[in-house]
Amino acid sequence: MKTSPIAQDAKRGFRWRPITAALLSLTLLSASMSAIAAAPAGQAPTPPPPKEPAPLAGDASAVAVPVPAADERLTAADLEAWVDGFMPYALEQTDVAGSVVVVVKDGKVLFQKGYGYSDLATRKPVDPAKTLFRPGSVSKLFTWTAVMQLVEQGKLDLDKDINSYLDFEIPPFQGKPVTLRNVMTHTAGMEEVIRGLIANSEKEIAPLDSTLKHWIPERVYAPGTTPAYSNYATALAGYVVQRVSDEPFEAYVANHIFKPLQMRHSSFSQPLEKHLQPLVSKGYKTASDGKPQPYEYINLAPAGSLASTAADMGNFMIAHLNNGAFGESRILGEATAREMHETGQDSIKPLNRMMLGFYETTMNGHRAIAHGGDTQWFHSDLQLFPDDGIGIFVSTNSAGKDGSARLIRDGLVTGFANRYLPGPSNVAKGIDEATAKEHAQLIAGAYNSSRRADSNFMNLVYMLGQAKVVANEDGTISVPMLAGYSGAPKKWREIAPFVWQDTGSGDRLAAEVVDGRVVRFSAEPIAAIMVFQRAAWWQTPGVFLTMLVGSLAALLFTVIAWPVSAMVRRHYGARYPLTGTDARAHRWVRIASLAVLASMGAMIGMVFAMMSDLAMMSPASDVYVIALRVLAAIVLPLGAAIALWNAWVVLRSPRSWWAKLWSIVLAVSCLALLWIGFATHLMGFSANY
Repeated sequence: MKTSPIAQDAKRGFRWRPITAALLSLTLLSASMSAIAAAPAGQAPTPPPPKEPAPLAGDASAVAVPVPAADERLTAADLEAWVDGFMPYALEQTDVAGSVVVVVKDGKVLFQKGYGYSDLATRKPVDPAKTLFRPGSVSKLFTWTAVMQLVEQGKLDLDKDINSYLDFEIPPFQGKPVTLRNVMTHTAGMEEVIRGLIANSEKEIAPLDSTLKHWIPERVYAPGTTPAYSNYATALAGYVVQRVSDEPFEAYVANHIFKPLQMRHSSFSQPLEKHLQPLVSKGYKTASDGKPQPYEYINLAPAGSLASTAADMGNFMIAHLNNGAFGESRILGEATAREMHETGQDSIKPLNRMMLGFYETTMNGHRAIAHGGDTQWFHSDLQLFPDDGIGIFVSTNSAGKDGSARLIRDGLVTGFANRYLPGPSNVAKGIDEATAKEHAQLIAGAYNSSRRADSNFMNLVYMLGQAKVVANEDGTISVPMLAGYSGAPKKWREIAPFVWQDTGSGDRLAAEVVDGRVVRFSAEPIAAIMVFQRAAWWQTPGVFLTMLVGSLAALLFTVIAWPVSAMVRRHYGARYPLTGTDARAHRWVRIASLAVLASMGAMIGMVFAMMSDLAMMSPASDVYVIALRVLAAIVLPLGAAIALWNAWVVLRSPRSWWAKLWSIVLAVSCLALLWIGFATHLMGFSANY
């Protein structure tokens, strides 16, 4: 849900990778990225040592060593000293106003502390027991918990057509209906939904049912086959909870989760209850900016509208680590909790899987399940280590300098695991150099994210921001889009057939091969929620960018040449040389070039503006979206028709070979832009995206 300007990466040169990164950050993307680790107390954060790879299924070369218990240094005193050494320096370096951390162990809170300020104007410090943060997509864990409660009561069936619980219909795909299991594992097959996700005004909040019914996103994958993280699908599950329980969603969670867990400072309500409003931390772009941002309202509320304190989140972690028990209370039966924590959905083996609501993030050989969350200003992560009885939650209240707040979130979690949950020495043999080079060539190419807009104009962003896999001379591969925080591409070395490991962080990348061709791949830690699919030939940068940039350049040159040639003729007193049909075609093709160029420029400009300004994505912007799409639907076909007519006229005339060649260039350019407008859905009559 974070709005992250493309310009953040501008210093690294003209690259398309930030386009997709910016769009993904607009939504409640929650994969916990590997980041810098924290150093021992009092030292600056330093890069973490490589994460040991988990043994590969069926790989006899992987030598497994029993996972040790948590490091004996994990005491309240040592943890406080270590976090105190990390957090103040990290806040200063990333320009973040405040943060909060809570760690639980063996059913108790081991450590909780606030750092920095929740209100810079009044210098109000962060209080872990009373300051409410916005954990973004971590909210989904409460939605999934609510679903499992109703499954346990026999009121919901994870494998039943979800339409049986709704008062509107989710169309089947290839004859297969969506189920709650598909929804909980992000395999419902829905395209991305962005419109109106976050609102900065209470007036823009719509009821959950009307939000869901306003536009049902296109189904682009058969259910259960392709992970594609979906806020819409999560909100759909929340609506099912609301209908089956006969309670408003926020009331259901308050009564059946918050109350038994004694989470007295937590709420999904929008606006917040009056007694909680003074306790909410302000959100900031940066600490140095110091200007508090508006409260973020989430229209797909079950996907991310939670406000909660670190202390309350600690209670939630304790309950899940205890398989549903919290003191004398219980939110889930033990068998149900285990089902939720241990039922996995593979994306590409042997990478981490999607559980029922949690995603797997096993670290250093210690089984881990997690969920992260981002709004525009708040960045959070919740990690549970069920076998160790340990949980950690961290949240920050600022985007930070160049969006660097995630360095705190991810660095703290990674550093915590490396310090207190050391891993075994699992050693996997590498692939011989010749095979590695062959496989690197097979995976090289352009790929589309499975989590994308597919039937609306935002598809243009994904065409401009594809993932590219590069085969290196030494047999390794690089994926610039999956670069580390320094901006340098990771180097992935093959450790098993079509399984690579990052030489720095230890994360793995794996590919799916069909008939000797790599059709898709994914990488940790995002493997549970999305994959990258081989792009069609026309979608590859070499073809698509050539069509787009080349066509726009040709039209721009034509438009510029129009007044220039007129001024030159006037300067030398030359007459306009064309008459009749030739003159009309000459003038009309220039008018058409200007109109097509303006229409495409307006559409591209609107998309970029939306990615950098959340206000542009609110329902209030619908009139502009519709106007520009309708304009494109008129101008692009008409421009192509005029360009073709002009080429026909010029080719039949006695004009120069240069004029004939350029008429063909203009016709091809207008046809190419018409194709792009059609293929990326720039033309249309709706404001849904």
